[in-house]
Amino acid sequence: MLVMGSMIGSGIFIVTADMMRNLGSGFWLIIVWVITGIMTVAAAISYGELSALFPKAGGQYTYLKEIFGKRMGFLYGWGLFTVIQTGTIAAVAVAFGKFTAYLVPALNDAAPIFQSGEFKITWIQMLAIAIILLLTYINTRGVESGKLLQNIFTGSKIIALVGLIAAGFILVDISHLAENFSFGYESFSNLTTDRFGNFLKEGWEPIGGMTLLGGIAAAMVGSVFSSIAWESVTFVSGEIENPKKNVVRSMIYGTTAVMILYIAVNYVYLNALDRDSIAFAENDRVAVAASHFIFGSAGTAIIAVLVMVSTFGCNNGLILAGARVFQTMAKDGMFFRQAEKNNKNAVPENALWMQGIWASILCLSGQYGNLLDMISFVIVLFYMITVFGVIYLRFKKPELERPYKTWLYPVTPVIYLLIGTGFCILLLIYKQQYTWPGFLMVLLGLPVYYFINRKNKVQE
Repeated sequence: MLVMGSMIGSGIFIVTADMMRNLGSGFWLIIVWVITGIMTVAAAISYGELSALFPKAGGQYTYLKEIFGKRMGFLYGWGLFTVIQTGTIAAVAVAFGKFTAYLVPALNDAAPIFQSGEFKITWIQMLAIAIILLLTYINTRGVESGKLLQNIFTGSKIIALVGLIAAGFILVDISHLAENFSFGYESFSNLTTDRFGNFLKEGWEPIGGMTLLGGIAAAMVGSVFSSIAWESVTFVSGEIENPKKNVVRSMIYGTTAVMILYIAVNYVYLNALDRDSIAFAENDRVAVAASHFIFGSAGTAIIAVLVMVSTFGCNNGLILAGARVFQTMAKDGMFFRQAEKNNKNAVPENALWMQGIWASILCLSGQYGNLLDMISFVIVLFYMITVFGVIYLRFKKPELERPYKTWLYPVTPVIYLLIGTGFCILLLIYKQQYTWPGFLMVLLGLPVYYFINRKNKVQE
């Protein structure tokens, strides 16, 4: 439930519109989701070996620190706190607010609480912050509170998604599947925008193979963003029964189930809507457009409730898991010392509030969405370094007892490394705005790392 709940947030209801603009074809849309699915499950299978080797809290931070040293572990933890985990929490909370505004239009219509030039604070942002603080508080009450909430909300959204998938095939009179799959190498790359920055529908132009690769790379930013956070379960390994077996199983079963659901949901979009309706869905909310087509006027309310349930459960999982990494870092002298302590409910209350407050500040900044686009490159880079760690340890420390060995090793990690390398190279060539800002943000952690270590050396 933690793996699936952390993965399924707002992305699957929104990113398909931008992906279709980059690809122009239902065929290539499904291909990109399949590639992302293979990539995600291959990473989860590879992580299984590391989770069994290091069955303690901290997950990916611990793996990187144990394999490649404290500096690499810190850079990952730094990126996780500054934007990866907290930025995702902020983005998902604002998505909750935006879809709540469908049911409560007054939230959309209300004047900003504060505005200065382009910067403004809205009631939707305040609702997002309230959700973050509420979930943070619930998680300070003990791991049982967070677990119960996770199971209820994840179970609800899985049932609702399955219902949407079924309705998307049963209730649709006119299928657009054949039409959407008939488009070949096309792209929106030459589309112009109006004065509001909205795409105009004219300008569909056939493109050659290399530009298609650029479209695939850009489209994968959306599918990768929708498929991250599955590793959150490794952050709480220290609080899971029999982590050597259960963490491995949860990652493999959870990622596989979610990727099957994602591909099925995209088939529903392609079945219910034509290409333009997907690509130019209002505010990119392709799920709303599909649901409106399937259920009529009630569709908007149905999908709004589904996304609210989805984002609420997703954020609970992210908040529950993320704080455990910052606590582990604090124990290693790599984070604020106060984050190390557990409260009377045996949970890292200070780490939870630090994470919650920074995520709330990112909500106010309004920049987290841009930041998340920019860090897809960095997230995949860290995944690749960690997956490479499986191969590295096999050579470096073959004598280690491995309770779980990566299935189909070395094929599985190599598949991930090949797809990940291709994704990163294509982004570097075609979409540099997605690469260097996130990379720069992580590198900013280096002077912080040396400053912290300088203080530690003085104390020694």
